[in-house]
Amino acid sequence: MECFHTRFSAWTPFSNKSLNRELFQERVALISHWFDLWTNKQRQEFLFTIFLRCTKSQLRIVQEWFSERMQMAKVDFSTVLPRFISLYIFSFLNPKDLCAAAQVSWAWKFLTEQDCLWMPKCIRFGWFLPYTPTDNEYGAWKHHYIACVSNLDWPIPREATAMYGTLNEPKREDEELQERQREKRLRKIIWEKIALRKKELFKVRPPWASGTCCSRLLKSKCQPRLSQTVRDRVGLHEALEKQLVLASLEALPKRSNVSGSHSYPLLSKKTWHGVHKNDDSGSYASQLHIILISSRIPAYEIVVDSIKAGIISLVYEHCGLTLESLLYLIEKALDGRKAQSMGIFSEGDSREINLLQGYKIGIKNLLRPEVRDFWEKLGSYVAPEQEGGHVDLFVPLGASEAGIEVLSQLSQLTGTFFTAPTGIATGSYQHILSDWLGRPWERDPFGIYFSESKLQMWSSLTDFLEDTLKSVRKQLSPLFKELQKNISAKMIGQFMFDHMSVANILNNQEIAQALADGLMELSKDNSERNVREDNPQDAKSSLSKNDLNFETLVKLERKLQMDSAGKRTGVVRELLRSERKYVQMLETVREVYAAPLQAALSSNRAILSAANIRIIFSDVLRILSLNRQFLDHLRDRLQEWGPAHGVGEIFLKFGSQLNIYTNFFNNYPVVLKTMEKCRETIPAFRAFLKRHDKTIATKMLSLPELLLYPSRRFEEYINLLYALRLHTPAEHVDRGHLTAAIDQVKNYKRYIDQMKQNIGMRDQLSDIQRIVRGCPTLSEENRYLIRVQDVAQLHCCDEAVSFSLRTYEHTRDLSLFLFNDALLVSSRGTSHTPFERTSKSTYQFIASVALHRLLVEDIPDSKYIRNAFIVQGPKREWVCATEAGDDKFLWLSALQHAIKSSLDK
Repeated sequence: MECFHTRFSAWTPFSNKSLNRELFQERVALISHWFDLWTNKQRQEFLFTIFLRCTKSQLRIVQEWFSERMQMAKVDFSTVLPRFISLYIFSFLNPKDLCAAAQVSWAWKFLTEQDCLWMPKCIRFGWFLPYTPTDNEYGAWKHHYIACVSNLDWPIPREATAMYGTLNEPKREDEELQERQREKRLRKIIWEKIALRKKELFKVRPPWASGTCCSRLLKSKCQPRLSQTVRDRVGLHEALEKQLVLASLEALPKRSNVSGSHSYPLLSKKTWHGVHKNDDSGSYASQLHIILISSRIPAYEIVVDSIKAGIISLVYEHCGLTLESLLYLIEKALDGRKAQSMGIFSEGDSREINLLQGYKIGIKNLLRPEVRDFWEKLGSYVAPEQEGGHVDLFVPLGASEAGIEVLSQLSQLTGTFFTAPTGIATGSYQHILSDWLGRPWERDPFGIYFSESKLQMWSSLTDFLEDTLKSVRKQLSPLFKELQKNISAKMIGQFMFDHMSVANILNNQEIAQALADGLMELSKDNSERNVREDNPQDAKSSLSKNDLNFETLVKLERKLQMDSAGKRTGVVRELLRSERKYVQMLETVREVYAAPLQAALSSNRAILSAANIRIIFSDVLRILSLNRQFLDHLRDRLQEWGPAHGVGEIFLKFGSQLNIYTNFFNNYPVVLKTMEKCRETIPAFRAFLKRHDKTIATKMLSLPELLLYPSRRFEEYINLLYALRLHTPAEHVDRGHLTAAIDQVKNYKRYIDQMKQNIGMRDQLSDIQRIVRGCPTLSEENRYLIRVQDVAQLHCCDEAVSFSLRTYEHTRDLSLFLFNDALLVSSRGTSHTPFERTSKSTYQFIASVALHRLLVEDIPDSKYIRNAFIVQGPKREWVCATEAGDDKFLWLSALQHAIKSSLDK
């Protein structure tokens, strides 16, 4: 009975309807009160839970309630009707109307390009596809219809009569016979003239066997193919062989189709603008921004991970790409749309952009036909200046006169506004966070593309992040080998951010400042402790002198910061700050490494011999002495700084003593080898480096990394001198001194760059020679690697059949190493280790061919083969195929450019 009374109590009055209604209203009011107090997320969860519990009839009531109160005035029928009904409606349109309907919206474009609409129109005229479309490919029949219409061969009157009949009276049998004989004679005359013409052509060039046709179907062009027997029989001389190589390059396809996997060419620029006319509207273009990021940027994965959502990112290889290849990648990323803004994040200085390997674009080469054509096409992908379109170059071109002239000429060439940072921040990429030249929009350019906190962290810790990412790339890159470069870079960058947790610290400025102060104190204590342990007698005097000098320089910087003389004073302040920091890094080498080793040698507990200490540290200590004098001269000159003062004379005096740096750079490889040898053979030195490398006293750097600072300093000097001359009036006394100092430092930096480039090329060639078994000696002057491409070697089963019907078999895997003067062909073997995700590759040398003797031939895509081409040397040829169509186009573009450059030498 108790249970019965509890069930039918006043809390749930099932039997009493009035009380039940009253209790229901109270509970509805209570839930409504709770609903008002909940957050938006909680309300959404509550509604989701309620709708899941509703039946179909209850959900139908909700739908009817919404349809009564939210009536739609205009609806696109393609979004309401089922797709097969929409396609049935579109099937009544003719091809011209279908093309017009494709320009209405993206949804209509997708529907009107379906194969079920265009296939009947093609089959009606007997036009069939030469290949089988892939599962996810659409629009193939439409492209085939357009290609066939543009290549229609109008029949001659006799053929038209046989096909469609004639309105004239039929001829007699003898008249018909006479007309056929006349046509036969005319045809014979034409054949004789053609044969005569061929003989005349053979006098100019050697007879070669006819090869494949170019893959472009709209304009078929036969490509010369020179078999080995003909090549040996003719005995080509150098000029004739050069002409043959150029002919083979001209027959290669210039651009692949980015909209599908077949080999139809792109529409012309005029037609392209007509098809995507609706994309030029400001409402759509304002939503599209694209950023290009060079793989040469230090820790570029962190930059990729800093990109905001909705921004199109494109990570491109700095080496192995041409301007045409880069345009192809941009065009594919945009997919026929126009961007409101485009950012280019690459290396460079205040005078030129290091866009690609071999393409340092500045005022001298900007008007070259190839470079000019690249920028004109790039400008066509961005909205014009009148509609607010702009291109943002993340290179400090706004900090020099030559850079500003480059921006001006680019704007005139393209009709699009170009902008760049105006600030100079030595030793980092902080210039991208400074003011930008002529910024007409509200937000800073870096705020359009990037998250400011992440980008600021990257710019301040670039060197450390690059050093860390070397090992991360080595471990993670093989796992992401199949992914696109921008996706894999995004994943690696996110991995770094998650494990470093630096972004959380940057969001709290108080914690960041406290950490900075703590690190400074620890650095002082550590450096003081090291000096006292190594040299207790001279520590006190040395530290007091350094502290006094340090305080004087800091006070001078603050005084310059308070000065209101303008941008020229700001550049001078940056010069003083960067020079003080540079001298401090050199003093770190002396105090943390050189002084303790010398003290240990004097105390009969030597870690290194006197000769090794002199080899490693003598040159860098002379550089420290020279730059200490330079810093003292700057400090004395800037004590009473004013608009009439200058620093060009000090730079000229400093430039006359650069032979000390020359000795350092010449001996730098010997220094590195000596350190490596001592590390391997002397345990005490190995333990010494382990105690001192990558500590707070060394700014988390190792000794070899600290010795790289002199090579970086000259680029900073040039940028600062250009910025200082930009803000120095023409009538100023210091302007002539600054110009002379710029020329002096630039000449010396050119020598340093050439020496560093030779060292890098030598190391790169030695690595390739080590991994390729049986490889001949690759070390030659001015030789460098351009690109490596993995391909599959194919063998034709029957060469007697037509090219479109030939079948091929996969014989082995090859790796092609493209150098600036030769092509190295090697076989590639893959070995898999149990319980490991990645495989290991081994390479065996096959042959090497000089580029000026190399013939390249394209094989058009067919039903049996895709992405194939022929590489032919004087003695052998290889039929190769890449895995993707993009790889084939990028490889042929790089190979074509390398061959042309080799022939021009």
